[in-house]
Amino acid sequence: MKLNEKITLVSGSPRRKQILEEAGFTIIIRPTDTDESFDPSENLYKVPEILARRKVEAALPQAGIIIGADTVVIVEGEILNKPSDYEEAFTMLKKLSGKTHEVVTGVCISDPNGIHTISDCTKVHFKTLEDAEIDYYIKNYKPFDKAGSYGVQDFIGMAGIEKIDGSFYTVMGLPIHLIYSQLKPFITWEENK
Repeated sequence: MKLNEKITLVSGSPRRKQILEEAGFTIIIRPTDTDESFDPSENLYKVPEILARRKVEAALPQAGIIIGADTVVIVEGEILNKPSDYEEAFTMLKKLSGKTHEVVTGVCISDPNGIHTISDCTKVHFKTLEDAEIDYYIKNYKPFDKAGSYGVQDFIGMAGIEKIDGSFYTVMGLPIHLIYSQLKPFITWEENK
């Protein structure tokens, strides 16, 4: 597989980088410093696309393909963004405990054909978490860079998630199946010799 355009990922997320590289893409990392605030009256499910687009637009003009992404956790009509400290992380995980929430990852892709935004939503079912489990997780994994205060691939995801309806990668921060579909027109296949 060979991509005919260079890809710039405007995110410092090691998880997004890992997903793209494991899917076979070579990328350049160039995070943009953008405002991640949003209008609370905005449709909650559109917020990740708006923020992802803001990140990509901050990197323009630039040649090739630019990918930006943003992930939010939605529970009971409220967005749980990244926690600022231990107390906020603990409160967020208590809100998720024993409930089903949604993880929405929005992606913006700038390519030679224009700028496109897409998003994917996955439902995540958490078992009831004990306070000691939450405390252990926050102190040892420091999830302050993660929407909803958790990483699906970390201890709390392993121990607490009972079921996922949708893409695991969307919860991890990048719906790679949607990105692959968007990038497919720029891929050529090399025959094995």
